[in-house]
Amino acid sequence: MTDSVRADALLADLPREGRGRLKVFLGAAPGVGKTYAMLQAAHGQLRHGVKVLAAVVETHGRSETESLLGGLPQLPQLRSEYRGVMLEEMDLDGLLAAAPELALVDELAHSNAPGSRHAKRWQDVQELLAAGIDVYTTVNVQHLESLNDHVRGITGVLVRETLPDWVLQEAFELVLIDLPPRELLERLRDGKVYVPEQARAAIDAFFTQTNLTALRELAMQTAAAQVDADLAHGYRTLGQDAPALRGRLLVGVDGDSQAERLVRHASRVAQRRHLPWSVVHVDNGRLRDETARHRLQAAQQLAERLGGEVVVLRAGEVARTLIQHATERRASLVLVGQSRDRLRRRFYGAGVAARLLRESHGLEINVLDRDEAQPKPSRVVDASEWPWRHYLLALVATACATGLAWAVSSVLALPNISMVFLAAVLLVAVRSSLGPALACAAMSFLTYDFLFIPPNFSFAIQREEDVLTLLFFLLMAALTGNLAARQRRQVQALRETQEQTNQLLDLSRKLTAATDGKAVFSAASQHLDGWHDVQACLLDRDAEGRLQVVSGRAVQFSDNERAAADWAWQHDQAAGLGSDTLPNGRWWWWPLSGEGGTLALLGVRPREGQPLTPQHRRLLKALSQPLAQALARARLADQLEAARLHGETEQLRSALLASVSHDLRTPLTSMRGSIDSLLALGEAIPQEDRRELLEGTRNEAERLDRYIQNLLDMTRLGHGGLKLARDWVAPTDIVGSALNRLRVVLAPLQVHTDVPADLPLLYVHAALIEQALVNVLENAARFSPAQGRLELSVSVAQDELSFAVADQGPGIALQDRERIFDMFYTATQGDRGGQGTGLGLAICQGMIGAHGGHIRVDDGIDGQGTCITLCLPLPAQPEMDSETP
Repeated sequence: MTDSVRADALLADLPREGRGRLKVFLGAAPGVGKTYAMLQAAHGQLRHGVKVLAAVVETHGRSETESLLGGLPQLPQLRSEYRGVMLEEMDLDGLLAAAPELALVDELAHSNAPGSRHAKRWQDVQELLAAGIDVYTTVNVQHLESLNDHVRGITGVLVRETLPDWVLQEAFELVLIDLPPRELLERLRDGKVYVPEQARAAIDAFFTQTNLTALRELAMQTAAAQVDADLAHGYRTLGQDAPALRGRLLVGVDGDSQAERLVRHASRVAQRRHLPWSVVHVDNGRLRDETARHRLQAAQQLAERLGGEVVVLRAGEVARTLIQHATERRASLVLVGQSRDRLRRRFYGAGVAARLLRESHGLEINVLDRDEAQPKPSRVVDASEWPWRHYLLALVATACATGLAWAVSSVLALPNISMVFLAAVLLVAVRSSLGPALACAAMSFLTYDFLFIPPNFSFAIQREEDVLTLLFFLLMAALTGNLAARQRRQVQALRETQEQTNQLLDLSRKLTAATDGKAVFSAASQHLDGWHDVQACLLDRDAEGRLQVVSGRAVQFSDNERAAADWAWQHDQAAGLGSDTLPNGRWWWWPLSGEGGTLALLGVRPREGQPLTPQHRRLLKALSQPLAQALARARLADQLEAARLHGETEQLRSALLASVSHDLRTPLTSMRGSIDSLLALGEAIPQEDRRELLEGTRNEAERLDRYIQNLLDMTRLGHGGLKLARDWVAPTDIVGSALNRLRVVLAPLQVHTDVPADLPLLYVHAALIEQALVNVLENAARFSPAQGRLELSVSVAQDELSFAVADQGPGIALQDRERIFDMFYTATQGDRGGQGTGLGLAICQGMIGAHGGHIRVDDGIDGQGTCITLCLPLPAQPEMDSETP
C-alpha cells in the first residue's frame, strides 16, 4: 500500500475529532425492535452517568417501548399548524441549547414539516453531530437511496422518504436489529406493530413473507458491507492491505471437456479447507460452438448444486482479470486447468497459469492436470456449419471494392485507393467472422497489386516503396478485420447474455412474490406463456404418484411422451425431443432438481414442428435453476410450517394434559373426600358439618362446570363455531347476573360496585359478555386476600363502554401483561401465578374481540393489585317507541 493511500485514510478520520458520533440501529422493516434496542442502549449510557436526552422517539403506542421511554429525560416537541393539521417535530434549537452528551433521534429518514430549518431529519442530525453531540438513531433498509429502485422491484411500493447512503457510511457504529419474518408477522397480527386495521392492510400490501425475507437480506448485506468497509479502513490507516480473514477459492472454467471435473475437484478442495468458493468464467468474446456452451453451462449448474457461486466476467485478458477479481473478493487460492492441445481454442492453459504465477502476489495458484485417460470425442462436422455464404460475401465485397476503386482511380491517388479495399474488409468482418475477413484481405491485397501497382495487370512490383505499401495494407487489413470480427462476437455474446439476464430478472421478479408451490407454478406459467414460438408446461406428481400438468394449458401426451417424462423424472436428466433418450416425441423434458431429487418437470414443445434451438435450450436450462430454487424454498416453507404447527400442537396438548391433571383432579378429589365422609359417618356428622360438606361439594362441582365450559368456549372460538346472537341489553343486567352467579366465590370479599343507572344499551351477545365478566371476577377473587376489597365499575368514554374489575392482589408484572391472554400461559408470580390453566382470560379476549372490543390491564386499587378493563364499542342507540295516549 502506498503512503498516499495511508495518508488519505488518516485524514478521513481527522474530521471526526470534535464531532459527535452517530450510532445507527438498522432494521429490515418496522416492528423489528430498533427503537426498543435504541432505548435499551440509552438506559445503559444513563447508568454510566452520560447526560441523555430523548429528542424524538416514536413509540407507535407499543407499551414496552413507552415504558422504556418513561425512564429517560425527554425534550418537548415543537407544534406547528400546516393546512389545518397540527404537526409535531423535533425542537432542534432547544436540543442544541440543552447540549446533552447523547441525543435520541428516531426515524432518521423522516421528512420534516414544511417551514422547518431542514427538509430532512438526517440534516438535523448532521447539525447535532457538528455541535459535538452524539446521536442514537434508527432507520429501515428500504429508506436507503441506492436501494430505492431495488426495494420497489421487490415490494412494488415506492418509498418516498429516503436518505443518502453516505449518511450511513459515516456512522461510527452500525447495529443490525434482526427479527425473523415469521415472528414479525406474528407481532403484526397480534397488533404489536400497527392497530388491527392497519396491520391487515400492511400484511396485504407490504408485510409479506417474501418481501420481509428479501428486505432482511438487504439489511444483512448493508451491515456486512459496513463491517467490511470498517475493516478495510482500519488496515488502510495502518498502511496495510486488509487480510483475507477466511479466504476464498476461485476456480476458472471454460467450455472444455474438463470443466465439470475441475468444478468437482474445486468443491472437494473447498470442503477440505473449509473455504467459500466461486466458479469464474471470463468471457473474452471468442465464438464457441454449441458443445462448449453446453459444457460451460453444465459446469456452472453443477457448481450451484455443489454450493458454489457462479461469476461471469467480461474482459479481454484472462489472467489479469482473474487476479483482479481474486483481490476484490480477497481470495487465497486460484484453481485453473492445464493447457489444451489446440492453440486456437486455448483459453485457460499453461499460458494463463504461467501469467498467474508471474503476476499474482500472495495468491496460491493450483493447476489441475488433464485427464489423459479420457478419450477425446470425435466431432462430426455438419456441412451446414461451414460458412460458405460468409466467404461468398468476402468475394462479392472484393469484387465491388475493385469496381469502385477502378472507377475512382482516375481522380484519386494510388494510396487512397487502398482505403476502398480496407472498407470492404471492415464490412465483411462486421457481417461475418475472422476467417472471411482475412480471406477478403488476401483477395483485396492481390487485386490491389494486380490492377493498381505498376506494372498493371501483373503481380510483379517494380518500386521498393510499393512493396512496403502492400505489406502495410495487408497488415492493416488483417488487424482491422480481426478487431471488427472480435467486436461483432462480443456484441453477439452481450445480446445473448442480455436476453438471458432479462428473462432471469423477469422470472425472478415473478417468483419473488410466490410463497407456495401453486404460486411458483403460476408465476412460471405467466412467464412461459409469453414465449410465442414454443409451448411450455410444468408437470408434478399427484398423491398417487402420477404425472399431471400443474401449469400451462391442459394437453394430451402420447405413451411415448409420458415414458420420456417418467424417465427424465427418475434419472434427473433431459429426455424427449432432441435428446439422447426417447427423441421421437414432440416434447422436450427438463427436470427441475433440488437436493432431495426432482421437484417438477419442465416440458417444451416447439410450435409448427420447428426444432428446439440450442439457444432455447440454454435459456430454459438457465431459467430452470431459479424455478427449482423457488420450488425447494416453497416446499421447505411448507415443511417448516407443518413442523411448527406440529410443535405447537404438542405444546398445547401437553399443557392441556397438565391442566386436566390439576383442574379436574383437584375438585374431584375434594368432592370424593366429602362424599366418602358422608357415607362413612352418616348421621354421626353434625347437621352443620354435613351441610358444610354438601355446600363444598356443590361449590367444587360448579368450579368443575365452569372449567369444562371454558374448554368448550375455547374450542368454539378456535374452530369458528362461536355464533353471535346479538341483542340490545342493559349493562346493569349483565353485571347483576354475573355477581349472582359468583355470590359464593365473592362472599369472603368486600365487593363495591359503581354502575350508573343511565348507561346506554349494548348490542351484544349477552351470555358471552356475562361469561367474560365472570371469568375476570373469578380471576380477581382467586388472588384477592381474605376480606380484601374488589371494585366493579362501569363507565362510558369516547364511544366505548368499559367494565373495570380492580382488586388488591399481588398484581401482574409489566413483562407478563402482554402474555396473560395467551392460552395455557400462567405468570410466574402475581395474578395467575402457578394456578389454573390460563384459559379464562384467553376466552375473555376471544369473546370481547369477537364483538370488536379489547381488554386493557392496569394497576389495581391504590396502585396495588390488578385492574382488568373490558372495553366494548357503543353503537348508535335504537329509537324507543313512545306510548300513545
